[in-house]
Amino acid sequence: MKTAEKMNRSALSRIALFTSGGDAPGMNAAIRAVTRAAIAANLEVIGIRRGYQGMIEGDFQPLYASDVSGIIHLGGTMLRTARSNAFRTPEGRSRAYEQLKNAAIDAVVVIGGDGSFRGAQEMSQEYPVSFVGIPATIDNDMYGTDYTIGFETALNTVVEAVDKIRDTARSHGRIFFVEVMGREAGQLALHSGIACGAEVILIPESNAEGGKLHDFLKHGYKNKESSGIVIVAEGDESGGAMKIAERVRLDHPELEVRVSILGHIQRGGNPTADDRINATRMGVAAIEALLAGEKNIMIGIARDKIVQVPFKIAVKLCHRIDEQLLDIQRLMNI
Repeated sequence: MKTAEKMNRSALSRIALFTSGGDAPGMNAAIRAVTRAAIAANLEVIGIRRGYQGMIEGDFQPLYASDVSGIIHLGGTMLRTARSNAFRTPEGRSRAYEQLKNAAIDAVVVIGGDGSFRGAQEMSQEYPVSFVGIPATIDNDMYGTDYTIGFETALNTVVEAVDKIRDTARSHGRIFFVEVMGREAGQLALHSGIACGAEVILIPESNAEGGKLHDFLKHGYKNKESSGIVIVAEGDESGGAMKIAERVRLDHPELEVRVSILGHIQRGGNPTADDRINATRMGVAAIEALLAGEKNIMIGIARDKIVQVPFKIAVKLCHRIDEQLLDIQRLMNI
């Protein structure tokens, strides 16, 4: 990190930060890092509670080093988060800007996903507000970064749960359809499927996996005569784990089929060491970027190096699934 003396060359005096969208383990670590890096540069820090809705309502609180003590290991977000339909309107963004202006806030750090960054980009086009984003989403679907805060913790949560489901599946010779989060992205399903040794994964990015499920039900399961785990991303176009399981029961009445929807346990829990470390790295980098005059960018990590990605690129392009990982998943289930 740059020394406080060098960082003080910026004209900034007061910054705000908030968390937005779905919560992700490691958000608190990012809040801590942003706050303490800013204080080290002699900046005042204002926390905005409840995301963009709190910005509209002026739900602000000063943050000091002591306020972020003892939070690095906690899941969720101490600043809370919320969806805001009002912010999607010009009137809502106008009220938000007035609140920032009245509080003499010079720049804002937003911790969230693509929807949060779209909001920041839109507001920055309408008003003179500098935003820097830190990607925090368990979907790991942001373009320009290999990593988003919360993904690794959520992945480990899924793996632990599926390992336990595998035990009972094997005991009874059942097939379990396990639904994980990922409405528009299959990163969590793909990585957890490989880590858990799932027989099939179903993700929005690949229609071919439906054929793999058919092959497994027709040949693989009967040959193994043991059990089966099928990981389903909640956004899979086939309809989610419940609907897929219903069709399988109709087509294969001889099989014992069960469904487990992991739901919001994937969002909670203590962040892993890597989620804490990387959230801290990106939090410090966000302050360095603001002090260097950068704006409307996302801080990311690519090949283990801090990178800066313009919002207009980060929210426009899609983070593609790793086709090599898909091939590996298929190879493991010959």
